[in-house]
Amino acid sequence: MLLPDGYSDVPPGKIAAVVTHLQMTTRPSLLPERAGPWTLRRVADPDVGWFRDLFDRVGSEWLWFSRVRMSDDELRGTIHSPLVEIYALGCEGSDEGLIELDFRKPNECEIAFFGVTAGLVDSGAGRWLMNRALQAAWSHPIDRLWLHTCTFDHPKALAFYQRAGFVPFRRQIEIADDPRLDGAVPRAKARHIPIIG
Repeated sequence: MLLPDGYSDVPPGKIAAVVTHLQMTTRPSLLPERAGPWTLRRVADPDVGWFRDLFDRVGSEWLWFSRVRMSDDELRGTIHSPLVEIYALGCEGSDEGLIELDFRKPNECEIAFFGVTAGLVDSGAGRWLMNRALQAAWSHPIDRLWLHTCTFDHPKALAFYQRAGFVPFRRQIEIADDPRLDGAVPRAKARHIPIIG
């Protein structure tokens, strides 16, 4: 359904975001990166509790809620799929960044989730981690790598992805229940998005 020009009301208790989908169809050159105390490890068959903790620490400020609302069995089925790869960025003995690569569609990869914890934003860790995500994704025989970002994300996210070589190709509006109203995300998170409920 196409929205008409002009304003459209969002019901109380809901949130609305503009979602931009971006893609690349050839392997890009990696951007220069800052050195740091970072390591990367692939996490095979990640523990659900570990994943939920890192997902929350990376994404709750940006209202990442889709994995939060999954049951443990549903989440385990996704992150334990042989066609899904989970990576953690390590920093001084703690996991502080997340990559989830989804190869379940033939010949393509979706970066389903990507980010670092608040303490590493603007440290150079994000660029470092993106270079590793691109290397991991393009080590497979794919024709397309894609991801999406939205207006709930960090305000620099869209430009960050474009600098990495992604090109916008689709825009959508997403409306969902505000996850802070049902406890999926703490109420104090994402203060840049007002609660109207």
